[in-house]
Order: sequence, then structure tokens, then C-alpha cells
Amino acid sequence: MTAAPETVRPNPQKKNLLIRKIARAPWWLLVLALLVIWFVLSVQDTHPYPIIWRAVKEGIWTTIWVSVIAYAISLALGLIVALLRRSSNVIVYQLVTLYVEAVRGIPTLVLVYYMALAAIPQVIMLGNDFGEWLSHLVITVDITGDMVFDITFEGIGNSLAGYRTRDFPNTHRAIIGLAISYSAFLSEVFRAGIDSIGSGQREAAASLGMTRWQVMRLIVLPQAIRVILPPLGNDFIAMLKESSLVSILGVEDITRQGQTYAASTFTFFQAYNVVALTYLVLTISLSMVVKTMEWYLDRGKDKD
Repeated sequence: MTAAPETVRPNPQKKNLLIRKIARAPWWLLVLALLVIWFVLSVQDTHPYPIIWRAVKEGIWTTIWVSVIAYAISLALGLIVALLRRSSNVIVYQLVTLYVEAVRGIPTLVLVYYMALAAIPQVIMLGNDFGEWLSHLVITVDITGDMVFDITFEGIGNSLAGYRTRDFPNTHRAIIGLAISYSAFLSEVFRAGIDSIGSGQREAAASLGMTRWQVMRLIVLPQAIRVILPPLGNDFIAMLKESSLVSILGVEDITRQGQTYAASTFTFFQAYNVVALTYLVLTISLSMVVKTMEWYLDRGKDKD
């Protein structure tokens, strides 16, 4: 007598897991993409959208390169500040902490205004005064008693004295303002990543004779960077959006191009539709890159 074949019962947990995965799928992204495609197709031949798009398209590159350069500077400053905050020197720690708290307490718009219209012109004025002094400086060098010659700095001094505030582009001022603003926030991201690495690894490396700098460079930072990559990506997206603030200084970015066209034609609704859509596509695309990076890093953790 043959035994009846066993029936395989479906696993309800697998079914529930599949339902949860389907429910958590990025359907919102599909809906958003369809809405963007529908809007573009419906207005691509409607006046004045093609003209507005050609104007705004010229500002995309400016927005991207301003964001990239400002973010690169803020990354370097943020890492330096984070490392200095770990200094055993009380004065260094207090000064750097003062910088972080002061910058974080000032809105980005105000800081961009301050750097562009107050701090940088003041620095240039100090440079002019230093250039005036340097142009009149003469250093007499007596080599053997018979050979005497003078060293002057007239060329460098005249260059510094003749440099004017208007010679420093507003784009560079805006980049400096954004970089300083975000350096304080990124320093906290770096600090959190460094603190997430267990002290046992530092102690083990120190017991092997490694210096404090070697421990930080070879042991701590490589692991910390892996932890903080997703937050750094999110901060870059935030900077890309806040780069629209540079338009207040006349920088021809996406926002400025839209403002100029809207003010000259009074087509504010159409112009800002294109501006908003352009920023939306840029930020959503970068968000997908960051989410992919997070998924890849989480996958690597599971393997570890």
C-alpha cells in the first residue's frame, strides 16, 4: 500500500512578507514619474514653457557646480572641525565648539548675506591696507659688508592695494557662505560617525604602537565614512536645494533664471512651475542614488 503524498502547506509568514514588500514598494515614485511625464508632454508645445525651459536650463549647470564646490569645501572644513573637537587642548576645543554653535545658530540666508556683503568686503579692505604697507616695505640685506641690496614687495603690495570688492565674484561669495554654513552641520555628522567606532579598536591599535593620527587615519575614519555616507548624501541634497539662496546675489542659477523671466514677462505661474519641477527632478534623482547607497551598505553589513 503506497503512502499518500504529503501536501505542502503554504507558509503564511512568507505570504505576509511578500504583501509587506509590495506595500512598501516605491509606488509613490512611479506616480510622481508619471505625473512629471504627463506635465512635460502636455506643456512642451504650449507657450511660454519652451522658452522658460531654455532659460532655466542655462542655470542648471551653475546650480550643480556651485553645490558641488561648496559641498566639497564644507566636507573638508567639517572633517577638520570634527577632528579639532577631539583635541585634548581645552582652548582649541572651546574655540572650535564656539564656531560650530555660532554658525549653526545663524540661518543660511543670513550667513550668505553676511559673508557676501559684510565679511568678505571687510577682509578685502584689510588686504588693501596690508598691501599699502607692503608696497612701502624695504628690507636691506647686507651679505658681506660690501654687497648690500634691498628687497621690496612693491608688486605684490600694489596688487593687494588695488584689489576691489567688485573684483571678487558674487558666485564665489555665495559658495563661501554656503560652505561655512554647512561645515558646522557636517562636523556633527563626522563627530557622530567617529564616536560610533568602539574605543576597544583604538586601544588595540594604540597597544600595537600606532600613533593617535595613525589610529584615526587607518582604523577609525575608514569605518566612520561607511557609517556616515548616507547622511552626507542627504546633506548634499539639502545643499542643492538651499543653493537657490545664491540667486539673491544675482548668481544665474535655476531660481535666478526663473525669476528674471517671470519678472520680465509676468508669467510667474508658468516660470515657477518649471523651476519647481527642475529642482524636484534633481533632488528625487539624487535621493534615489542615496537610497541605493544605503541599501548597498546595509547589504554589506548583513554579509559581515
